[in-house]
Amino acid sequence: MATVHIADITMFYAPASGGVRTYLDAKHRRLGLNPGVRHSLLIPGASLSQQDGIYHVPAPALPFGNGYRFPLRLAPWRNVLRDLQPDLIEVGDPYLTAWAALDARRQLDVPVIGFYHSDLPLLVSNRMGNWFTPNVEAYVSKLYGNFDRVLAPSQVMADKLRGLGIANVHVQRLGVDLQTFDPSHRDPALKRQLGIADDCQLLIFAGRGSREKNLPVLLDCMRHLGAGYHLLLVGSNMPANVPENVSVVGHFCPPAEVARLLASADALLHGGDQETFGLVILEAMASGIPVVAVAAGAFSEIVQPTCGLLCRPNDSRAMAAAVRELFAGDSRQLGRQARAHVERHYNWDSVVAGLLEHYHAVLGNNLRAVAAHG
Repeated sequence: MATVHIADITMFYAPASGGVRTYLDAKHRRLGLNPGVRHSLLIPGASLSQQDGIYHVPAPALPFGNGYRFPLRLAPWRNVLRDLQPDLIEVGDPYLTAWAALDARRQLDVPVIGFYHSDLPLLVSNRMGNWFTPNVEAYVSKLYGNFDRVLAPSQVMADKLRGLGIANVHVQRLGVDLQTFDPSHRDPALKRQLGIADDCQLLIFAGRGSREKNLPVLLDCMRHLGAGYHLLLVGSNMPANVPENVSVVGHFCPPAEVARLLASADALLHGGDQETFGLVILEAMASGIPVVAVAAGAFSEIVQPTCGLLCRPNDSRAMAAAVRELFAGDSRQLGRQARAHVERHYNWDSVVAGLLEHYHAVLGNNLRAVAAHG
């Protein structure tokens, strides 16, 4: 049986990066176990190098960019792809690497899939205002209109792309590592370490403290909740001035530490109303804790009533009421149901099986035997 060679290319890969790196690492590991697939991953690096199918392509570091690098030259990326000669290329960002993949397609005559991981028009409008939105939407429409198939991590993102006139858009949900994030990592000593009572309800948020996470809503929520509730914020760029019932771990934590903290909390609290997927919600559910989040973005698709509660966006009183309602019921049962839900729907093996189906659709018969081995 011939081996099918799939190449992923993205600049969204750094030591402290989030969902895209998690997706690519999980995919690389699992495809590496499939005898019918060779998987190459092209990511930015200080110099050209290769190890275990991961190719670093030279790109300058972004100042204050938490390890991110921003490719400025198309040729090195295109040349690595040309030398690798993959059967299919998947693009993980809407920047220069995407155009390098399309350039390589002209030389190699292979299909290119675009995975729309981040909402670029929304990202730009958050940072620069709505002035640029029409131009950015036109750019996204032009770029993603070139791909043989477009994947989106949620229905809300797929609908946005279709609204921009992009055809051939398919929902491909991401997954969660059920071994890394597991209720067994619960640490009974965490509450004592934080100086709170055992019967205090410990809420947690983990992620980057960026503007779109709406952390001020969480802080106001904690002011409304007062004694008996405590919030732990985990990640870089967290606010410095917080209420008394909030603790901060203000730096990037490796997945194993995030897993310990999630499993040791009583619920996840998330105020972001623009999430394209929301991986930390799946990680919390896999850790056996319920979720209180806002009914916006992809959260309405992910958070089922059996796994937590959704409240109005940007309304700290509504969020506080949802927290009280959660703990007035059987929150531990919700946590157990949340774990069972992600086991059924979001394990990485089923995600990769779905990806292989998309690859089969654009490659034709070449991948049928491969999918059978998955």
